[in-house]
Amino acid sequence: MDKDTFFDKVYEVVRQVPAGRVTSYGAIAEFLGMKGSARMVGYAMNVCRSASPPVPAHRVVNRNGLLSGKHHFPTPELMEQMLESEGVAVEEDQVVDFKKLFWHPAQELQV
Repeated sequence: MDKDTFFDKVYEVVRQVPAGRVTSYGAIAEFLGMKGSARMVGYAMNVCRSASPPVPAHRVVNRNGLLSGKHHFPTPELMEQMLESEGVAVEEDQVVDFKKLFWHPAQELQV
C-alpha cells in the first residue's frame, strides 16, 4: 500500500524542479492525477517549511507566472530573492520569460 500522502507526492515533484526553472501549482496537480487541485498544491507549499529534505517552494508559481505564494515566506520579498539568486528575473511579482523557464512535470518526469 502506498503510504505517501498527497503532500508528500507534491514535495517529491517540487524537489525535482531544477534551479533556474519554475513550475505551477496546476501543472503539479495535473501530473499527480488531481487536475483541478492546484489549490491543494498551494496548501502543501504553505506548510512545507519543515519537510525533509527541503522543498524549493519558491520555484512554484501560479499559471501566469505570478508569485502568488510570496506572502507565505518569512518575508514577502524572499521568494523573489530566492528566484533571482538562481537567475530567474522577476518584475512586478511576475517571472520574466515564464514560458521559456516553465518546467512541466508531465514532460520532464517519468510516471
